[in-house]
Amino acid sequence: MLQLPSSKTIAALLSLALAGCSVQSAQSDPPEEARQDTARTEIGLFTTLPIYWGEGGDIASVLNGQVEDGWVRQALEQNSEILPLDTLEAEALNGFDQVLLAQPRPLAPSENVAFDNWLREGGQALIFADPVLTQHSDHPLGDPRRPHDMVVISPILARWGLDLVFNEEQPSGERFVPSKGSNLPVELAGHFEPLDEAGYADCDLSAEGLVADCKIGEGRALLIADAALLDDHHPDAARKSALVSLIDRIFHR
Repeated sequence: MLQLPSSKTIAALLSLALAGCSVQSAQSDPPEEARQDTARTEIGLFTTLPIYWGEGGDIASVLNGQVEDGWVRQALEQNSEILPLDTLEAEALNGFDQVLLAQPRPLAPSENVAFDNWLREGGQALIFADPVLTQHSDHPLGDPRRPHDMVVISPILARWGLDLVFNEEQPSGERFVPSKGSNLPVELAGHFEPLDEAGYADCDLSAEGLVADCKIGEGRALLIADAALLDDHHPDAARKSALVSLIDRIFHR
């Protein structure tokens, strides 16, 4: 079976490719004070969606600069630096204050614990969890590059007293749900419901249950029960505005 390189491996190759440019520009680097003033926030990105590399990207095309960044990555990097994460173990989360989870793979038990602890210690997270992903992919079912069609995050949600529910009788097609001054595009969306038992987190449900804003210990998580907003195939102004609004709501408030 073909073993795909991890994002850390690709990032390392990119660093080597850019090393020569860094040496040549060293003499023109700004003073340390200026670099600190212009430093951007780092956001850890944990996702199965083709946000960072692009769906058709491979190592050769990335190194040759042939992969064009999609609008989602561009929006995320307006005021921040995006760093891909392969895992949510404690050592990977160390040093991050902000993390974006977008249609993540199922978490290992240790990752559930580590991520929950990270939040309770003051972390901030924007989470897109889609029970039925409608975004098109060129990769067939079973291909490891294909985004996960169904999200499985029940264990971590249960720690916060939430349940992700999908109504199979809802009509198909895109619709827009108002949320805090913006309109969120959704398609076959889920919604959050509180569990019967008392949860550990204080969650405010809004927008027909599509959005859950949870205070978790010293940290906070903003959860969206759909990921249609992050579809790079639709670079319209409404989507860009809605994504920027969510970013500002959780990371830049």
